[in-house]
Amino acid sequence: MDRSRPLPSRRRILKGAALAAVPYALLPGTRADAQTLAVDYPSAEWQPASTSNFTESTRPSAYSVDRVIVHVTQETYATTLSIFQNPQKQVSAHYVVRSADGHVAQCVREADIAWHAGSWSYNTRSIGIEHEGWVDQPAYFTDALYEQSANLTAAICDRYGIPKDRTHILGHAQVPGTDHTDPGPNWDWVRYIRLVNLA
Repeated sequence: MDRSRPLPSRRRILKGAALAAVPYALLPGTRADAQTLAVDYPSAEWQPASTSNFTESTRPSAYSVDRVIVHVTQETYATTLSIFQNPQKQVSAHYVVRSADGHVAQCVREADIAWHAGSWSYNTRSIGIEHEGWVDQPAYFTDALYEQSANLTAAICDRYGIPKDRTHILGHAQVPGTDHTDPGPNWDWVRYIRLVNLA
């Protein structure tokens, strides 16, 4: 045995043991980040809005959630996501539903307050769902969009005990003081509420 090399000090051995005891999740670049990105709706893809475009909160303990607000983007799905990710835009919604296939992206956690309704009171107590399309182009309101959105709305209503009716599932145009008209006259509310109740 070669005694010319010094043995590690007791202090160095203890520091190494302490580092080995640090939970893996606390080290940078580990799966701890993946857990914070978990979506509230299992079928959704996480597409986070800029933190400049919503208010962090602890809903439903900070504010009760008692309604869902239906929007139409007046943009494409991809452009809507890029708007929500732009910190200069000051707008977001919790979810965006794509027209072609009903794919759902979550942009803001349900516990946080998305800036979608144009009313602080309504923002604090609602979940906002944007739907790809234009109010005057009903072809965007596909079967897939209606069905997947209705499944999402039903899950939200079940989670928060929200009645599945037109009093609690509103269009953006119904928010007091708004100048928006979405989802517009081409949105089939009878069909949508029926699908939400069947989901």
